[in-house]
Amino acid sequence: MNLKAALLATARGGAFLLVAACGGGGADSDNATGAAPGTGSVSNHGNGSNTSVQYVAVDLHSTQKTSTDGVGIGDGEQVGAAASVATGGRSVAVLWRGSASSLVSLHPNGFTSSDAAATSGGMQAGTGYIDGHWRALKWAGSAASVVELDPTRSWYSTFAKGIAGDQIVGWGNRTNNIDPDHALLWTSRGVTDLHPSGFQFSGAHATDGAQQVGGGRPPGLDFESHALLWTGSAASVIDLNPLNGHFAWSVALGVSGGQQVGGGIDSSAGPGINSSGSWHALLWTGTAESVVDLHPSGCWESEAVAVAAGWQAGVCVLFDGRTSRALVWNGTAKSAVDLHAFLPPDFVRSEASGIDASGNVIGRAVDARGTSHAILWLRQ
Repeated sequence: MNLKAALLATARGGAFLLVAACGGGGADSDNATGAAPGTGSVSNHGNGSNTSVQYVAVDLHSTQKTSTDGVGIGDGEQVGAAASVATGGRSVAVLWRGSASSLVSLHPNGFTSSDAAATSGGMQAGTGYIDGHWRALKWAGSAASVVELDPTRSWYSTFAKGIAGDQIVGWGNRTNNIDPDHALLWTSRGVTDLHPSGFQFSGAHATDGAQQVGGGRPPGLDFESHALLWTGSAASVIDLNPLNGHFAWSVALGVSGGQQVGGGIDSSAGPGINSSGSWHALLWTGTAESVVDLHPSGCWESEAVAVAAGWQAGVCVLFDGRTSRALVWNGTAKSAVDLHAFLPPDFVRSEASGIDASGNVIGRAVDARGTSHAILWLRQ
């Protein structure tokens, strides 16, 4: 797994389209029980010192699914996507409440595929595919509750990636990639186009109800993209791309309580993207100057994707370029904790994708047979 290569490969029309891989099919649900929880302890990643941080890993995967992927977490709920024989192997949006047996399908009737990206206050946000278009969606805990965020379908495609309070964020494009993607903010009052003036494209990935984060390409740049922070309007945009000259490409993927997280390509040889550059997890507190490099020693690449209550969650890729480890941090590179240590030994790689205010983490782990399991790491 190469985070830099994966990001570049999934860039679409210049925008960051980090959407879960989707196929299609109908809604389904089951009551199968997941594997027994795994427990363990781990040292701070990269510095070898002991830590009292402890987790219990709960496997949300059902034996009736061919794969499950945990993506978002909040207020006692977890969301993501699942595939099964019944769906023809295509992914559908799902919701859990702490156990494999609690799985509820959110997949809307008539849609080919769907995924849920975030949950907050009993509401879920995600994306579905229908009639050749992606549609940003909102749910209230069931497939029947689904609402399209662009009900008139005035945008060619829309994507929803984050939710908090009355806010949902994502992006849309007007004409099938001919026009650039625009970061969008939906509230009960309507939709706000967050696309900064002059930018070549933009996309929003997360909100905490007050701030929104994402990425975009500023005017005059041919390839680079910068992490961005908004407070509800296009004019409020702040460019978070680090000013040390080593990061020519960055994106912000999570926000909470004045902290923003994401990643950027570190080019130790100087400005620009080159063969020596690797993807580093980054933490900000509202300005480009505030950046903290969270990249732990022992990792080839890393990325922070979510933040809550001063804790950050994400992934480390080891130097073999394939093996990934789910991580949590507490504000510094040396504070990294390897969540993979809390999994049963059958799992060969893992990644974290969300964290809640209690420090619980959602993500996925892949077993030796290549099956993806949604995993909930419960903070002890």
